[in-house]
Amino acid sequence: MKKLSVSVISLIFFSALVFAQNTTSDAGLKIHDDRNRSSSEGFASEEFRRGVQAYYKGAYNESILQFERALSFLPNDTLILDWLGKAYYKSGMEGSALSYWQSASENGYGGLLLENKIEIVRERRVTGDSTEKLMRLSESGAFPGDFQGNLIYSGPVSVQTNLDGTMWVVAYNSNELLLINQNGKVINRITGPVNGFDRPCDVISLKDGNLLVSENAGDRLSLLSEKGKFIKYIGEKGRKNGQMVGPLYLAQDNLERIYVSDYGNRRIDVFDKDGNPLFNFGGKQGNFKGLKGPTGICVYKDFIFVADDQIGCIYEFDFSGNFIRELVEPKTFKKPESIKIWNNTLVICDENKILSVDSETGALFEYVRTGNAPSRVTTAEPDVNGNLIVTDFTANEVYVMSKVQELVGGLFVQIEQIDASKFPEVTIELKTENRHRQPVVGLQEENFFITENKRPVTNLKFLGAASNNTEADITIVLDRSKKSLLYQEQIENAVKEIVASMNDKGVLRVVSASLMPVTEYVGNPDRVKNFSLNAIKNPLSETVNFDLALRLASNDLINANKKRAVIFIGCADSEQLKFEKYNLTELTAYMNNNSIIFCGVTLNNAAPSESFSYIIDNTSGELYYVFRPEGLNEVVKNIINAPQGVYQLSYTSTLPANFGLTYLPVEAEIYLLNRSGRDETGYFSPLK
Repeated sequence: MKKLSVSVISLIFFSALVFAQNTTSDAGLKIHDDRNRSSSEGFASEEFRRGVQAYYKGAYNESILQFERALSFLPNDTLILDWLGKAYYKSGMEGSALSYWQSASENGYGGLLLENKIEIVRERRVTGDSTEKLMRLSESGAFPGDFQGNLIYSGPVSVQTNLDGTMWVVAYNSNELLLINQNGKVINRITGPVNGFDRPCDVISLKDGNLLVSENAGDRLSLLSEKGKFIKYIGEKGRKNGQMVGPLYLAQDNLERIYVSDYGNRRIDVFDKDGNPLFNFGGKQGNFKGLKGPTGICVYKDFIFVADDQIGCIYEFDFSGNFIRELVEPKTFKKPESIKIWNNTLVICDENKILSVDSETGALFEYVRTGNAPSRVTTAEPDVNGNLIVTDFTANEVYVMSKVQELVGGLFVQIEQIDASKFPEVTIELKTENRHRQPVVGLQEENFFITENKRPVTNLKFLGAASNNTEADITIVLDRSKKSLLYQEQIENAVKEIVASMNDKGVLRVVSASLMPVTEYVGNPDRVKNFSLNAIKNPLSETVNFDLALRLASNDLINANKKRAVIFIGCADSEQLKFEKYNLTELTAYMNNNSIIFCGVTLNNAAPSESFSYIIDNTSGELYYVFRPEGLNEVVKNIINAPQGVYQLSYTSTLPANFGLTYLPVEAEIYLLNRSGRDETGYFSPLK
């Protein structure tokens, strides 16, 4: 590896950087002597320092200018090339970023780490955020029920995943409900009421946040708080409506009705959200001979799907309990268990197999087979990180199943922000994703390894995860095309609903989209609760430069709350929405690379334009109809619940700051089960 010489320095003009390093690990560790350093290196050093500082302030355009000036003094410097690529990446111009990174890599900089970054970003540009829905799975981790002879739990039969990356696991044999984190550590144990659970079988999280547990031997359901505190029983043993014999699996629909597969009574019991019995179904209807052994149940779209382990098939019913059809032929499955929804298909467990079932055609795809060892998988529940969490009752284990491509590619780690204003105390912010932009949620301090110049930092502290934030900063973009005149009342009501659902938390911005976008309001959401379009200054226009409006709205969110989103209210099908200065790829990359979600509230029920759909589909957003029966209260809720793989840690630096002129390197590694990822960068302490 090529290194520059070190000599005595001058306090006035010395530089903190070496601009001809071949690897990130040595960048900035050597200091030129003023007597030997050229004027070009001095100018480049100062411009580079300013560029790094602008980057960490979120001023990416300014940082690009500074790095380009530095590069004009030292055209082949690999460290500047790397940082210029970072700034272009955050600005949404991934093509330019790849070009600079490729130049740095070809000059021997960055090694495998930079090559992997180039590969991932290039792949994302080709495939976008989509992944193959049907792809073979492989085990990426396992949480055994016993460890070194110590019993942790026995008979895992069901799992309910949470938005923070944790999971509730039902242990049938040990009669308990366990809260387990991403690393397999048991955080909490719930044994139910005073007399305990009686063979718990399934758990679901209800719409109101409470937990519901079915007790197979107790012939009842236990309602628990979000934290697992017992509230009350629902149902009792018997044959009448509201009674059950051997309840197994649970589901809930959008109307908050609760469905229970009642194995002993060979039917499905239905309760309202308060636990009051409504009706039951599954008996003989015309040519339908009735359920024989109902097990797994799920609600998807406007239908109820029920597995039958005696017939070996899946039946489809409507919300009134009327039989519709056999989704698959009898004896398709041997012993089907729970049914969950993943990637818009049904996921069902059948002895030692996990399969995908198309809800329309009944087509099957085998995700994974556990092998010939004794095995009985009972539940496969998708988690917030895009994995399947699988319970194996016979093997007494909980598996984490991931797509093979994700296991091979590892994690994509980016050091997003470094705050050294209180140096030597340093705060670092990291973003962790898989190869397809899906955030990795639920990491703890034990998953992080932070070093400076390859030496572990001191006093490392885990400050928190953005996924735990309960508020969001939101920018509403209003359609100011003349077509929107037809929907003035709807626009005002939509704004009021969204503002009310923010519960006076976070910062609200309102941008009007016309020929030129205008920021109309920034501040407390509560001050806009009586919103009126008469207060908008921007005039209506025939066409709307929508790309400029989105760019302005996104710019304002760069340094906002980690949970942030742009919500457009207007006509999504309109040809009046123009994209002339910024193309769709740059806009979506800009929002994605800065963790900004884009949602749309359409004023008519027409299909959105291709351009609009592209942005929605590639920014993890959703499209809502202004007259949807549920209202728009869920828009903000869904934004807050969206996974965020951003983490903050702090540590004490032991590197010499040299009056704030030295470039201080930092490296971050993240380990999760058998996956890992790494990033390297640097920063400057304050000038003194």
